[in-house]
Amino acid sequence: MSQPADHHPSEGDAAPDTAESAEVENATEEGEESAEEVMVSAPGLPLKPALEAVLLVVDEPVTELTLAQIVEHPTEEVATALAELAAEYTDEGRGFDLRRAAGGWRLYTREEFAPYVERFVSDGQQARLTQASLETLAVVAYKQPVTRSKISAIRGVGVDSVMRTLVARGLVEENGEEPETGAHLYVTTPLFLEKLGLNSLAELPPLAPLLPDMADLDEVLGADSATA
Repeated sequence: MSQPADHHPSEGDAAPDTAESAEVENATEEGEESAEEVMVSAPGLPLKPALEAVLLVVDEPVTELTLAQIVEHPTEEVATALAELAAEYTDEGRGFDLRRAAGGWRLYTREEFAPYVERFVSDGQQARLTQASLETLAVVAYKQPVTRSKISAIRGVGVDSVMRTLVARGLVEENGEEPETGAHLYVTTPLFLEKLGLNSLAELPPLAPLLPDMADLDEVLGADSATA
């Protein structure tokens, strides 16, 4: 019995598989290189300024890994850039420095300039309220609890930014929601009473004597109508 002849694949048989494997491998390598290139160069901006921009807005120390992910640069490059920035700030005698703290990096004011920072913060707390803030605060004081929309309707202007200022100053705070609309209700705070030297809201001066009498009001309304 004759033995079957060994089958030797021809070039035509092997070429498709080999070519396909080569194409897949090349595509994979090119894809990895492209991804790496995009990761490093996508922002198109210098590394150090990008890090400075992020560090200016953080409210707690940020790790090198997190910063690397944000600015899309390798962690080693970010670590080197941070160390260089810290040294540059010190050499240039800047009023702030970049320090490692709690496992991350953050900008801090230098200790020798603390008196100026403290003075600024203290003076900022004593800064006078604008006329718009005073008017809005008066509406809250006499109409509380009251929503922003009602305050805007009374004043005839938007009050979002003014309300944020009053809340930040600790003079106004949220106190529940209006049942009908779900809108936040605002009231004055104990600090408001403290600043005015009052023990309670009952000690607020009556509003009626501060309003113009009917004759004056009619005159004002008449003038507005004539202008319109």
